[in-house]
Amino acid sequence: MVQLDDGLEAATHGTIDVLQSSSDDTLDLAFVNTAEKPKSSETWDWDNDPSNPYNWPTIQKVLQVMMIAWAAFTTSVGVSIISPAHSQFMEEFGVSSTVAILPMSLYVFALALGPIVGGPLSETVGRYPIYVGAITLGTLFTLGVGFCPTFSGLCVLRFLAGFCYAPTLAIAAGTINETFKPVHRALPSAIFILTPFLGPGLGPVIGSFVVNRKGWRWTQWTTIFFAIMTGITITIAKETFHPIIKRRRARELGLEAPPSAPLSSKLRLFVTISLLRPIHMLLTEPIVGFICLYVACEFATLFSFFAAFPLIFQGTYHFNIESSGLVFLAIVVGCLLGTVTVILCNVFLYLPKVANHPEGQTPPEYRLYPALIGSVGLPIGLFWFAWTARADISWASPVVAIVVFGWGNLCVFVSTTQYLVDTYHGLTIASAMSANGLARYGLAAAFPLFTVQMYTRLGTGWASSVLGFISVALLPVPWVFFKGGKRLRALSKYQTAENSK
Repeated sequence: MVQLDDGLEAATHGTIDVLQSSSDDTLDLAFVNTAEKPKSSETWDWDNDPSNPYNWPTIQKVLQVMMIAWAAFTTSVGVSIISPAHSQFMEEFGVSSTVAILPMSLYVFALALGPIVGGPLSETVGRYPIYVGAITLGTLFTLGVGFCPTFSGLCVLRFLAGFCYAPTLAIAAGTINETFKPVHRALPSAIFILTPFLGPGLGPVIGSFVVNRKGWRWTQWTTIFFAIMTGITITIAKETFHPIIKRRRARELGLEAPPSAPLSSKLRLFVTISLLRPIHMLLTEPIVGFICLYVACEFATLFSFFAAFPLIFQGTYHFNIESSGLVFLAIVVGCLLGTVTVILCNVFLYLPKVANHPEGQTPPEYRLYPALIGSVGLPIGLFWFAWTARADISWASPVVAIVVFGWGNLCVFVSTTQYLVDTYHGLTIASAMSANGLARYGLAAAFPLFTVQMYTRLGTGWASSVLGFISVALLPVPWVFFKGGKRLRALSKYQTAENSK
């Protein structure tokens, strides 16, 4: 049984009570004045209410997962589907090689900024309107890119498209956590996490064929096709944000809903949680700072391949644009293998630890098993690729090396993300994940801009080795946290998981 006021309790008169919602990275903000409690004290059985997403039939939950998966794929495929158009941009608009990468980099940079607005807004109007608005606006700007006659306009519209699509990635985890109870989240979470990685891997494959046969503008029509598919799934999806559903249910039952937070309070919390606190945590929290640095560098390495692979495989192995695009399938294979690794680590390494902590106090460090394994695979894949991408060695060798890198990258990303979510509590989860996204996409947007120059001046071997040395330097991060995470959590100024033994 739940009270009509959603179980919220104000600590002092006229204070803002901030409670963590069922999402790992979203928060339910409500203003509760202890002097103004709801007039009705009626209750209803929310746990067994059919409107509770936890009680939806399986088919409806499958549709929700399908919707967020398509939305995530559409957003992420839009990153790289335009990368094979690099040469056509140079020819059509008369821009330099570096400038021709801007349409892709600006889209990636927008992915770092979009969630700052979309995430908090989803907790005011609900998840569903954000999905509808994000896909609609993002598609309109994508349509504008396809018709744009100037390069400057193309860059602006690409940024706006990425900014509008970005919230679909930010709130998807919340949708899963509001639809599935913890014991049932493993499979839908794995599907969601995989799709944003498949997009960058499949984007250049699709884009290379489209650009070669139809021209770069057709990459945008292709993206719109995926957006239309997402729109179809959205029409059969539902709202999942529990506070919104509870208020609607209260009105249906003729009960008095709890008051919402005033606009001034929401704005103050928005500035604190979405803007200031992520930066503060990034600079002052070792766990957040080093994990964000690690993930950002490996993401940036992945995105630098969008510029490096055509240069290497067309220049060294004389692949055509379509064949060089197919090389990116190696990243897709690596991501699939990484997903399998994460699931196996969860079943055989993490869950047995959970069984030994029946009170739900499992140390977050046990989430790092996939990262420990993947941290070794990253430098192996990069150095392997660096010194086998030569004309006297078969192209198959560097392609296999890319598989190893893709595998390690997904293992590190998923594992460290789970670690952050389990380490911090309350509002700090949203702030830590905001810091992660800002660092990840911010650095990933910058790396491709100097990749061509780096590979041209240093050569494939040493340029890729630079990336390998970075992964070696950051390799100890998950190992140090696995051993000393408990002490670091104890020193944190923010609310963290209890230091379990």
